[in-house]
Amino acid sequence: MKKYFIFLLITGFFTFSAFSQSADILLNGTVSAENNQIKNVLNPTDSGDAVNLDYLNERLDFYQNQIDNLQSLLDNLQLQLQNVVDQDGNTYSYLIYGDQSWTVENAQMITYRDGTPIPQLSDQQEWADTTTGAWCYFDNDPSKGILYNWYAVAGIHDNDPNTPNKELAPEGWHVASYSEWEELQSFLIDAGYNFDDSTEGNKLAKAMASTTGWLEGGSSSSEGSVLEIGDPGYDQITNNSSGFDAYPTGGRRYNNSNFFNRGIESGFWSSTESTEQEGKSWQFHFYIDGVYTSMLEWYKNMGWAVRFVKD
Repeated sequence: MKKYFIFLLITGFFTFSAFSQSADILLNGTVSAENNQIKNVLNPTDSGDAVNLDYLNERLDFYQNQIDNLQSLLDNLQLQLQNVVDQDGNTYSYLIYGDQSWTVENAQMITYRDGTPIPQLSDQQEWADTTTGAWCYFDNDPSKGILYNWYAVAGIHDNDPNTPNKELAPEGWHVASYSEWEELQSFLIDAGYNFDDSTEGNKLAKAMASTTGWLEGGSSSSEGSVLEIGDPGYDQITNNSSGFDAYPTGGRRYNNSNFFNRGIESGFWSSTESTEQEGKSWQFHFYIDGVYTSMLEWYKNMGWAVRFVKD
């Protein structure tokens, strides 16, 4: 049905174009086709050119392939927003990417799953020194969202090694691991979400970035940089084709507890500890002026945003 509809549209277009040029169709100098035949009319360039059936079929096949590709993307990436509610009553939208369900809003809870409060640490020294779970507002400003240290992600609520860890995520969910972040990136690349529509290499930052919040003229380098196509900061209204909506929340440092890179960097904890660097865990992030996303190792008392994956 789709193919027949496109055929009618294309046939109508060329018919209209031909008659708009002249009231008559001349063949061999005569007004009527009579016994003449149109043969081998290929690759039309002017609005009055005619085409043959082979050309029409070729174009129909091309458009049908485009329709099939779009349908396949919709099948793989189910863009029906659904919701989950956490232990504090906060509601999060989530999307399904292949075999994974991801929240597409940052965590906002201030208790563990069992209701145990997570300490809020505004003081710089307390944040730098703690080895148990904590949260803070960026700049200690409630309007700027919540950051967590990794100890909160792991549910480490006291310094007794014999005490079982608690759960941060809502029931039926968990903080994404290193491998789950990698799986998400692989899925999006294979589904054509690189900014240049390629399926090789990682160029996902723009597709995962929010459409607002990126600092005009911002740079991840102290020397500055020129934004280019594919960077989240370049024409940011065209970001977020994946629906992941990663806002540039910035982070909080582990040593001096300063807040940094809001509007420049989007970063999220994973649940996975580093096996090579003591005191560090893995984090997913990207910058305003880079086309790629990546995993980095950071100290556990850094402050980053958190997203959840369904069990």
